[in-house]
Amino acid sequence: MTRRERVRRDRGRTALAAAALALALPLLASGCKTDAGATGSGGSSGGSGSGPAANDGHSVSPLDNPDGTKPGLAAITSSGDRAKARALIGKVDTKGRGPKTGYERDEFGYAWMDNAPDVPFARNGCDTRNDLLKRDGQDIDYRSGSNCVIMSLTLADPYSGKTIHWKKSHATAIQIDHVMPLSYDWQMGASRWSKDKRESIANDPLNLIPVDGPLNGAKSDSGPASWLPPNKRVRCSYSVRFAQVSLKYHLPVTTADKKMMLSLCGA
Repeated sequence: MTRRERVRRDRGRTALAAAALALALPLLASGCKTDAGATGSGGSSGGSGSGPAANDGHSVSPLDNPDGTKPGLAAITSSGDRAKARALIGKVDTKGRGPKTGYERDEFGYAWMDNAPDVPFARNGCDTRNDLLKRDGQDIDYRSGSNCVIMSLTLADPYSGKTIHWKKSHATAIQIDHVMPLSYDWQMGASRWSKDKRESIANDPLNLIPVDGPLNGAKSDSGPASWLPPNKRVRCSYSVRFAQVSLKYHLPVTTADKKMMLSLCGA
């Protein structure tokens, strides 16, 4: 190949590269990907799935929600609010766990009763579970002819930090967490309570948060020293809510749990 032919070949290659770059730039600018680089996100059966949560302006800090009637569990971030959180947690009494002997879920009444005494939302014609889904959910669809039974919703789950698109056909994808678990309550003194008081704590919106079902199962009856929400942003808020329930019902927590709660709201 002569020198002139090599020069002609190199010029041709340069022109082709420039043309390819010109075609690629609009795709890059628009965020498009080739099929080879794309990843799919398969939804679970029944249309219930989760993804990254957007900033959830629907949620309220527990410090501004002392009766649990407002939605969600917004993060506590300012130094002033974290000091208030530590002061509240500091009021909680401590003791060791008692025996679990005799504990049954039915000792706290049947699940999601509408007539628990002295709690918000009671006797409104709608069971506790649907009350809580209505409180925290968005984009809610009700059963035809009902203003109570929820068929689908979107939930910004505070525990995982993800958004859950829920349908009643796969109900357990969202479960209602007892922040202070009923078995824990039993061991810390509720075994000696009246039936009415146990029904109250089991249905009190202050003690209830709709969350990702598997996470709720993993928590079981753990206190904060043994289990915390994976979403670190809400761990101080979670501790405050645990303390609010403890103080309202005059239930102590373990020393390890109180120590953990205080540390999570540290400066």
